[in-house]
Amino acid sequence: MKKVLVTGAAGTIGLQVIKYLLAEGKYEITALDLKSKGVFQKLKKYRRRVNVLYGDISDRVLIEALIKDHDIVIHLASALPPLSDMKKGLADAIEYQGTENIIRAISYYNPKCYLFYASTTSMYKNKDNPTVKTKIELKDYDYFALAKYNTEKLIKEKLKNYTIYRIPLVLSNPLIEPFMYHVKKNSIVDVITKEDAAYSFVKGLKFLDKLNKKTYNVCGNESIMFKDLLTEILKITGLSFRYVFNRLLIEKNYYSPVCGNKDELNDLINYRNDSISEYYKRLRSKIKKRKFAKLLAKPLTNIKIEWSEKNGKSL
Repeated sequence: MKKVLVTGAAGTIGLQVIKYLLAEGKYEITALDLKSKGVFQKLKKYRRRVNVLYGDISDRVLIEALIKDHDIVIHLASALPPLSDMKKGLADAIEYQGTENIIRAISYYNPKCYLFYASTTSMYKNKDNPTVKTKIELKDYDYFALAKYNTEKLIKEKLKNYTIYRIPLVLSNPLIEPFMYHVKKNSIVDVITKEDAAYSFVKGLKFLDKLNKKTYNVCGNESIMFKDLLTEILKITGLSFRYVFNRLLIEKNYYSPVCGNKDELNDLINYRNDSISEYYKRLRSKIKKRKFAKLLAKPLTNIKIEWSEKNGKSL
């Protein structure tokens, strides 16, 4: 039985990865994440079926011990925007230095260990129909995308067994999970549900020989105008502090472009099963109250606010 280590296991994609791995019934799973009340609550129901560990990927002793005993690492631990783009050094410390610990441990103690790394399509910025061969051009202040890009380079230089997945905007429950609100309203964005994103990793485990030493854009089934996505989410969830904070105060610097080779990975492993309409349906089933919040959101779903985006802000 293959032993799989999942970092960032309590995250949006991480929890889904654990569910799918358990459904496969042929992996011994270790879930690793930082200890907090929220993380503990999310992982406690898996403790009888999964080895749950609380720790930091910057802990070299811990990582070395884990790498020695695992065949595969699905590396999802990350410093997500907008915080990682607001605080210099945060993304680098978690993305690059944390992954460097994993790479060092693999190189010294378990060279056959296979690494799946979750990167981002946001590094393409506003490129049209980018592919994995598109030249990446980033500024020094693009902390999140730059950290992902430099980490990719490190993986390619140091490891023999790896796959890099560049992931677009992930559709999740924006009230309780991270959601990238800071996108320009008139952008056409590629989106993927957390279910399909997670399944791409688990399904990929069956195709390691084909995927080895490759980078793929993990694209969703559909693309959508971001303002249309925002409108529907507001109708379902109502207005929230997180929405207001991101749309008013955060620079619109997150990108999720529609990629030119969007079907390449799916043609290989057939991981896409979901749709935006199914995402909306699931979200409605989970959010049945919040009447006052939905009332507050109505003006934003009915009125187009064009002036704010011209001034670098948008609701």
